[in-house]
Amino acid sequence: MQKVNTNAMPDDPWSSPKGKFAGISKEVSVALGRKPLSMDLNERHPFDVEILRLKPGMTPYPYHSHAAQWEFYHVISGKGTVRHQDGTTPIEAGDAFVFKPGEPHQLTNNGSEDLVIYVIADNPVGESVHYPDSQKWAVRSPERRLLRSMESQDYYDGEE
Repeated sequence: MQKVNTNAMPDDPWSSPKGKFAGISKEVSVALGRKPLSMDLNERHPFDVEILRLKPGMTPYPYHSHAAQWEFYHVISGKGTVRHQDGTTPIEAGDAFVFKPGEPHQLTNNGSEDLVIYVIADNPVGESVHYPDSQKWAVRSPERRLLRSMESQDYYDGEE
């Protein structure tokens, strides 16, 4: 059995070049041996678990939808909002929600304390992602490639 203590795991912060998108992760599945770029399903694990922390005012990523991936969210602490195809919904500690393939979504911490969320995703091989605001597509198999009008694009092009 593999075991990690998430309290002892280091934070992995990230930010987009202009700082519009940022977050702090603890990649629990990776700490348990998941190899995200492997095509061996025994090394990929059937799902990925992350502890996502957003400081007040943070949005971790552009508004997007997955072609094949399911994502489950469970709010551990804090408050925020989720942008989705029907509008915006407030979220708080104890809330759980799912986005199935094809449902666009985006989280934002609009509260005054950190927003901490468990995220569980199935991360299928050959996944693609659509970014409605910038009309881009990302294709992962196994590398991420961003396309718009058949041109290669940077992840944040048209987003910040």
